[in-house]
Amino acid sequence: MARITASVYTSHVPAIGVAMDTGKTQEPYWQPLFQGYEPSRQWLRENTPDVVFLVYNDHATQFSLDLVPTFAIGCAAEFKVADEGWGPRPVPDVQGHPELAAHISQSVIQQDFDLTLCNRMVVDHGLTVPLSLMCGNPPASDYRWPFKVIPFHVNVVQYPVPSGQRCFELGQALRRAIESFDEDLNVQIWGTGGMSHQLQGARAGLINKPWDNAFLDDLIAQPAQLARKPHIEYVREAGSEGIELVMWLIARGAMADVAGGAAPTLRHRFYHVPASNTAVGHLILENAA
Repeated sequence: MARITASVYTSHVPAIGVAMDTGKTQEPYWQPLFQGYEPSRQWLRENTPDVVFLVYNDHATQFSLDLVPTFAIGCAAEFKVADEGWGPRPVPDVQGHPELAAHISQSVIQQDFDLTLCNRMVVDHGLTVPLSLMCGNPPASDYRWPFKVIPFHVNVVQYPVPSGQRCFELGQALRRAIESFDEDLNVQIWGTGGMSHQLQGARAGLINKPWDNAFLDDLIAQPAQLARKPHIEYVREAGSEGIELVMWLIARGAMADVAGGAAPTLRHRFYHVPASNTAVGHLILENAA
């Protein structure tokens, strides 16, 4: 059967993609950030999955404010890179896994979570920046990502948004779905977005280092307690866009210890300020073999 071997958590700041695409990664401003992901790239080369289930939020590219699904799963065989106003990023399109996506959809909906099924969708920086951070931009000689990807959109833009508890429970439903798939697949679940940041208003530019690091501590050691954190605390302490962190709880809820298994192994932890006007957080948690 399929198995979840690890979860990855990372910010998806659009300026990171621009820095990679324009050759600025070794400039003094950007170099410390990219250096922090070097251990992650090595780890991924040694632990390449068959499929990544990638949790992110669309930024008004696939979904405008005319139609905002709470949870949407990509069921297609391929996902084009979106044009976010400056042309599509110069990275490969994403190859999906329709069979696993269909199985997850069936299982999760039967566990009473409503999903929007997307048989055609474009993917923006929320998905491509994490791929670039973890994989590097693929060279022209092998212009593809090293695994298939199932995109999973979560609405954290238009209120009302799902609670941390709802996301954590959805992660548990995903684990049950993936582990019931009868093909031998190595699956990783990535939660993206965050950390503390606010893009508008009197608090634009807010970054809360102590709160961010406490969130990382709790995500590792006591995720069930973290899942009960109310929305207002995210907004008050981490800024209006800090609510993106509830997406990390989907990935954490899918880990084995939440279902009574062994605690995961922390393979890498990294935190950096600033990247554009945002704090960058990153974790890799590995399930016991």
